[in-house]
Amino acid sequence: MKYSEIYQDMTLAAHRAYTRGIQTGSGGNMASRIAGADAMVVKNSGGSFGDCTAEGKGWIATDYNGKPLEGENGKPTREWLLHATLLKALPEVGAIVHFHSPYAIAWAEEHNEIPLTTWHSGLKFGCPIPVVDVPSAVVPAQAMDDIVKLFEENPALPGFVLRGHGLVAVGKTAVAAEHAAELIEETAQITVLEHLLKKE
Repeated sequence: MKYSEIYQDMTLAAHRAYTRGIQTGSGGNMASRIAGADAMVVKNSGGSFGDCTAEGKGWIATDYNGKPLEGENGKPTREWLLHATLLKALPEVGAIVHFHSPYAIAWAEEHNEIPLTTWHSGLKFGCPIPVVDVPSAVVPAQAMDDIVKLFEENPALPGFVLRGHGLVAVGKTAVAAEHAAELIEETAQITVLEHLLKKE
């Protein structure tokens, strides 16, 4: 199978996120770089992470203009531009995940960053997770420069949160990016709970 290793990695990441409830239903998306080509494998539009398979169901290969490669069927996620932009700008990144994770979204509604509340997040990340205002259901082209600038200013940045939308995390593989997303969401959850307890 042409993209079997990519399918396996992405499917494992997708099932982890779905099982943990970081992404439910048919939302969320992810992408992985196709080595040696200006192309990527992304989630099909409208599909669920829970239904994706290592045999290729739920995934589609496209170029960096969102056009399906020859022999591919389906429609790519509407966030293909975000994934393509980050893969082009960040050569050290192999995959990007985007989840509508509830605690990250909740905290970002009234704050401009997720603080490193735990020792674990401090050791893993080394920097707070920024919140970006993009008042749109899909990240538009005009927001891409500011998003890329976040990573140029801090190459160790594991991801960011789109206010009212969800988190985006990067990694060398889809599983690595999903792990980063899990820790961002866990840190946001702990931060929210600590904030609530301090109000009692």
